[in-house]
Amino acid sequence: MKKILFAIICALFAITSYAQDRGNLAKVRKINGVEAYILCEPLREYEVIVDAGSGLKAESLLTGGVVNKTISDRVEQFIRKVTKENARVDAVIYSAGKRIVGVQFTDEGTPETKGFATVSKVMGYPVFVMNEPIINYNALGSKTGGIKVKSLVTGGLMNNSIEEDVQQMVKKTQNRAADAILFEGGRDATAIQFKDSK
Repeated sequence: MKKILFAIICALFAITSYAQDRGNLAKVRKINGVEAYILCEPLREYEVIVDAGSGLKAESLLTGGVVNKTISDRVEQFIRKVTKENARVDAVIYSAGKRIVGVQFTDEGTPETKGFATVSKVMGYPVFVMNEPIINYNALGSKTGGIKVKSLVTGGLMNNSIEEDVQQMVKKTQNRAADAILFEGGRDATAIQFKDSK
């Protein structure tokens, strides 16, 4: 009887964990044939082929240089640079700060792992940056980014990193009913609620 009860408890725990984890899973976009993992981690194994910190001027690429570029503009710029220098790159990963890497996958992708990632959380919210949640959701409202103080004060010589832009937009967009925040890659952020969470 104890074994059956233990098995039931384990099954319930696994189902609950799976439902919660689904709210952290995303399908990433391909840009110029390369998967873009922005503030998320691939479900597949990989090795780093190109590190932006080693010669590609990560700060300039990720802060946008003099012009306040959108997140997607900065990612596309890096992908063009990396694929021009190393065509073996399968994906780019931006996790935090000003570090972005080009990677090559070392395992065979499956339908359950290929192009899928676990997203990061900012201020307690899963953030979907240039990727799409795997579960259905409703949009609760969008906000647009404003003037960037760092860029304004320095005359455009210093700009926010992607992570800093996302943090600022989460502050503006957060909503008590929201389960997560969605960034398409432009200047807008959308608070979303998962349909199967309520």
